[in-house]
Amino acid sequence: MLQNRTDSLRVGNLVAHPGERIQGYLRVGEMQDGTQVRLPVILIRGVEPGPVVYIQSVSDGDELNGIGVVHRFIPQIDAKELRGGLIIVPLVNFHAFHARQHMSPVDGKKMNRCFPGRADGSSSERIAHTLFHTAVLQADLCIDLHQGGVRPMIDEVRVRVGQDHPMHKACLELAKVFGIGYILDEQGPSGQLAQAGPDHQIPTIDPELGGCHGWDEVSIRKGVQGLWNVMYHYGLIDGSPSVPETQYVVYGFVPIRANRGGFVTPLVGLYDLVTGGQELAIIKNIFGDPVETITTPVSGIVWSTALYPMAATGETIITIGAQPNIISNRETV
Repeated sequence: MLQNRTDSLRVGNLVAHPGERIQGYLRVGEMQDGTQVRLPVILIRGVEPGPVVYIQSVSDGDELNGIGVVHRFIPQIDAKELRGGLIIVPLVNFHAFHARQHMSPVDGKKMNRCFPGRADGSSSERIAHTLFHTAVLQADLCIDLHQGGVRPMIDEVRVRVGQDHPMHKACLELAKVFGIGYILDEQGPSGQLAQAGPDHQIPTIDPELGGCHGWDEVSIRKGVQGLWNVMYHYGLIDGSPSVPETQYVVYGFVPIRANRGGFVTPLVGLYDLVTGGQELAIIKNIFGDPVETITTPVSGIVWSTALYPMAATGETIITIGAQPNIISNRETV
């Protein structure tokens, strides 16, 4: 059950009292020259009691759509109309972001494999530890905004705890309420915030807002709507969520690989429903002659595609979300 919080929000030296919005920085380390490493933090405390939602983005340094979501979402929030509170960290992986790459150049780690972190660990582990223990543990719900890197991918939400986890049902409900329409329900690698949060009784989801270089307008709009859906459903703001009439849930992926090297002519696109044996792509040689027709061994949804139109032998060109389960709107909210 979510708490009806009435106390002020505090993260580091930042404090937001009821009816206030505060923004500033949380110190998480130092650069090689001693310059402080600081993460931006936004605190919004409603005047009425209610749950606290923690939102973060860019824990992987090249996944930028989450910042676009935060920039659209925050100006629409009035603390005086809010119940509960929001803790928002728009930029988590400081070093990777400034290097314009996925993983931290300081320790070579993927931040979303470092939660709940270590106080005496590497750079990424220390940042994760500071965030988790100063911000995340105050929350009743967590939303970790991601995207599929720069590889083209559908907009979806991930539940990363196993179905036997005591928080699985609450995490799946949160994913359905977010309302993108496509859910991966599969236990993920250890160190993900979407596992560490539930291990501390905090329902957490991992929205994957497409995949692109820079920002994608459609994915950002879906992410903003997802946040509003959560706000409405869990009572932080008056209103009703807007979710699709039906949503698809998959429990794993099947990679489709090229057996011949060459150039890929796709026959299907993202979100397409495919059936076992269906032709997905044609591989052509450098002269444009077909050398292979790729088919799918399973039915499912075209979940992601290759970034470039060529592939080596054994390279994944398409990923299928296998054997989707369809849930109706009545099962969602």
